[in-house]
Amino acid sequence: MSYQNSNINKFKKQAKRLKKAYTSGDTDARVRAQKILPDKLTLTHADFLFIIAREQGHQSWPKFKFALETLGMSKEQKADRLRSAIYLGHSWIIEKLLTESPDLASYDFGLQIATYDIKSVKNILAETPNLATKAINGRLPLHHLCFSHYIHVAPEKTDRMLELAQLLLDKGADLNHGMSPDLNSSENNEHTLSPLYGALGHANNMVLAECLLKQGANPDDNESLYHATELGHHQGLELLVKYKANPKGTNALPRALDFKDLTAAQLLLDHGADPNEVAKEHPSEYPVDTIPALHQAARRQCGSDIAKLLLKYGADANYVWQGHSPYALALIHGNIDFADTLSKAGHAHSLTPNEEVLASCYKGPPKSKITGELEGEDRLLITKLITEPDRLDHVKSLVAAGLDVNQTDTMGLSPLHSACWAGLPDQVSYLLEFDPDLEQLNDFGGNALYTALHGASNCPERKQRDHISCVRLLLESGADFDLQNIQNIGSESMAQFLESWLDDHPTAMN
Repeated sequence: MSYQNSNINKFKKQAKRLKKAYTSGDTDARVRAQKILPDKLTLTHADFLFIIAREQGHQSWPKFKFALETLGMSKEQKADRLRSAIYLGHSWIIEKLLTESPDLASYDFGLQIATYDIKSVKNILAETPNLATKAINGRLPLHHLCFSHYIHVAPEKTDRMLELAQLLLDKGADLNHGMSPDLNSSENNEHTLSPLYGALGHANNMVLAECLLKQGANPDDNESLYHATELGHHQGLELLVKYKANPKGTNALPRALDFKDLTAAQLLLDHGADPNEVAKEHPSEYPVDTIPALHQAARRQCGSDIAKLLLKYGADANYVWQGHSPYALALIHGNIDFADTLSKAGHAHSLTPNEEVLASCYKGPPKSKITGELEGEDRLLITKLITEPDRLDHVKSLVAAGLDVNQTDTMGLSPLHSACWAGLPDQVSYLLEFDPDLEQLNDFGGNALYTALHGASNCPERKQRDHISCVRLLLESGADFDLQNIQNIGSESMAQFLESWLDDHPTAMN
């Protein structure tokens, strides 16, 4: 056993002893717990790990454990971990590594750039100017800068970041040269990610994005406008349309409607988005949701305000997509206000027998079942609706109507994967009743557990959802556990839960 593992186990045993003493009513244990968690009456195993960590001078168990782990890491291993954390945006890991080893930021040229060490970069480029255009660990220097999340750890270094961007450009860095999403593949891959996308869509770094646009970065890079709709604010969209980004062919409008975002939809429509466009396939070769805006809004539970906006901009309410008009699709998805708005605008019509059955499921168990084989969109209804927090009864009615509760979508995501990503434990609990394959992989390479862990760090609604309960349900149902899941998780609270679970279930780990 390595020294760091031995040390970690020592403190885990301390937590177990404290828990046992606390449970038995030991006065000293009660005082220790009260001092750290004065307002908590019922303590879990994770709480005792937390108490031990705080007594050792650390803010949380994951941070304490990480400090113990780094004791046995080589400098190269620490640098690799820092590089990954900066790219993925794992702020607590960045802060911990640099607090304990400040010199890590100077480990190599790529990290000096990613942490805005303008003095070191200037000195290196003064001696070897062509390094500004040479790849480091698979990425060009400008990529190291633009894909870095360090701005959110050290916003006071904004001026250094901007000076560094200008320095790299002055030394010949290509403002629009993209990098492959897969560092193991050729840079000539047709699907590449531009520096602008790195700053705006990946790192949510609006200051750097504006700097690049001012310098002439191409706003039409097949990525930035689409992902600007996912940021939870409109600064990115406003920047891009200011610099004449063209919404056509980007699928940005349907993506904005995923979030029921009236402001984003208005911005895109005002700057040329076509509500009737069916977008082309994405150069990444992943299928995109090629759907006219009115249909997208109908099935994404958008309100009547968005329905009126799209109609105002010429959305075709009579277009049939996947066998349905927007009106029928709104009823099938239980979007009653949207359907009423279309009806009042003169766009209602009679439904087919199967549309009637599907539409009735919103109100309760259907009186009849689907006849024949469902196709396309209808087969995926459960996967689409399972991510809506208030639609579990609707999903149950669809199952009663004959829909397959394990049907995967075009990216191999099952309803269980979708519910796990969305952090909805009630939905996960229901789906587990059907004995799904917990190790089935989607096209992103993740099983249900990995998808839940990824959602805990990346789902836009993660602050309002409960990914920990979803992971607990999966583990209790026998999902395979891999220690790597802890090492790569960006959510500190999830990391603490997984540590606690592993401590209580040592045989569950792969």
